[in-house]
Amino acid sequence: MIYELTDTSKVKPVFEGWNETLIYSCLQKVMGKIFVTDPDSPVSAMAYVGCFAFYAGIPDKELVMHKPDGFVIMTPQNEKWAACIEECFPEAKKVSRYAIKKDTKFDKDLLLKLIGRLPEGYELKDIDETIYDLCLTDPVTRDFVSSFESKEKYLEIGRGVAVMKAGRIVAGASSYTRYNEGIEIEVDTVEEERRKGLATIVSAALILRCLDEGLYPSWDAQNMNSVHLAEKLGYEFDHEYTAYEVSGEERTH
Repeated sequence: MIYELTDTSKVKPVFEGWNETLIYSCLQKVMGKIFVTDPDSPVSAMAYVGCFAFYAGIPDKELVMHKPDGFVIMTPQNEKWAACIEECFPEAKKVSRYAIKKDTKFDKDLLLKLIGRLPEGYELKDIDETIYDLCLTDPVTRDFVSSFESKEKYLEIGRGVAVMKAGRIVAGASSYTRYNEGIEIEVDTVEEERRKGLATIVSAALILRCLDEGLYPSWDAQNMNSVHLAEKLGYEFDHEYTAYEVSGEERTH
């Protein structure tokens, strides 16, 4: 049987050493959930937030088969968990993702210089209650806010900046998730506005906002383009890791 764990401190040793802010969100009970098969003395666990599931401890098929609805990115702690996922979901797409170091010392002057490249006719705006609603109208921008349980929760603990053009969101950088010490950044640009440097500009704006508030802007890369963007902003590549995309609805992240 699968249980949602209420006392998340019980699985801290299971996730020990896994430097992933989405797991922190679940452990800190800021957002997301942790599932186990033994709520009293868990030796296996799944941390789930947004569309990401992280599997740690002793591999357990029951946990893997307890797949959340929709599209899920399953991330194994080690090769044994990877084999378990492949056995349970042989149709899963095996992908590489790219971890970025979590101790970046940012150059604020560089970030301000990048923001200064915003083209004429575009403006930067913090994601407020009005722009939040606009985010939900487009699949490209929905993930800026969709991991949060409500509009009120996003406005309380989320952080985001949008590039606006003629009243439309054309690019944005936002908190895909939030943990006590910071956010995990989600960035995207509508297709017709790409290759104009908007993602770099809006990411720089969000990073500066986080730094001003004492929050760490964490970055994880889906592909090498995202790695290169991160490096422009001052981040450093850490390591490549394996994940599994399990179908459901069409992915946007």
